[in-house]
Amino acid sequence: MMWPSSQASKILTILFIIVVIYCMYMDTFLFLRIKNYKIDIFERVENVTQETSTSQSIKSQNYEDVTWIPCTINPLCHPTVKALMVDHINHYIYGPLCAIVDIGLGVSERMLFLTPNMISLFHVFVACVGAKLLTCQSLAVRRVAIVLFQIRMFLDDLDGHVARERKHIKGERSEVGSLGYWVDGICDSLGVTAMMIGILMYLKNNPPRRGYKGTPVSILPYHQLKEINSSEDIEKDHTAEIGISYKTKVPLPKIIQVIGLFSGQMVLSSLAWNRYIDMYQDVLENCTEYDVVRRETTFMSGKFFFATGLWRIVNPHSYLHVLSLAVFCDKTWTFLKAVHYSGYVCLVIAVAISEYLVENIRSLVVSSMDG
Repeated sequence: MMWPSSQASKILTILFIIVVIYCMYMDTFLFLRIKNYKIDIFERVENVTQETSTSQSIKSQNYEDVTWIPCTINPLCHPTVKALMVDHINHYIYGPLCAIVDIGLGVSERMLFLTPNMISLFHVFVACVGAKLLTCQSLAVRRVAIVLFQIRMFLDDLDGHVARERKHIKGERSEVGSLGYWVDGICDSLGVTAMMIGILMYLKNNPPRRGYKGTPVSILPYHQLKEINSSEDIEKDHTAEIGISYKTKVPLPKIIQVIGLFSGQMVLSSLAWNRYIDMYQDVLENCTEYDVVRRETTFMSGKFFFATGLWRIVNPHSYLHVLSLAVFCDKTWTFLKAVHYSGYVCLVIAVAISEYLVENIRSLVVSSMDG
């Protein structure tokens, strides 16, 4: 242990509460910012209907004029479809940190030799080092690995920030089909794969224990014993009033199955997340021939904010942050067992809501063209 478990628990609990409160606070102000101020993506419109010929935007006041935090580091200044679907940690913490680092080091302006793709490739190397450390039995070393994986996620944000700054793009956007899009996606996949392999190797070499609790075998048939699962105190056999605990190692096929199911969630979440970013961007941001007022009204609606907010929680980056916390707290197996099935339910709900909303948005904005 890097420090006593009680002290670690207190520190992690306090930090977790602070982060949750901060993210809720920022979500609230992001919604208010969208409702009350101009949105960049609707300011430059080439083709509008007669309904909007006298005005190109519903709102007239710029958010930059009222905020005291410079928009270079303020994650609320330039809301876009992707910004509404990026997880809280990346959007509200790593995003501003990337801007601060960029301003301090001049990565996007002075270090022109350092391309976004080079940053992407470097964070794959960081992930490989972290994966190797994850296989170690020492909890302190595995915690160092988690720090490295958080650095990898920060670098993943940094490459996108540098690319946008050099192209003078405001706000988060996915340039689907571009070279950077594919390099970033492949590097992300390699980094996540390295992390899952590291966890698999650790659990293979240090398998969790499971057992059966009940009265002694001589009294109660084996099939009537109550199954228990535990990853704590794996070297201890407890004797309770009701009987004896029989502990055995979880077999490797079971470990592979649980990790495989969780990895499947990651893959499906990534595919669905990118799909809906692309679809929402196409309808609300890229198709300027559609009515601007209808698109902006949809973007600023509470229904759309709720639907995109679901993807803040179930997108692949959120999965990685929670998994990292579980590894740091030495609860890896407990977490994987808890979500290897239930996580699919959350994904189905998010997909169903998104499909319904996409069809409603299309019918709303396309009907203006038909009219």
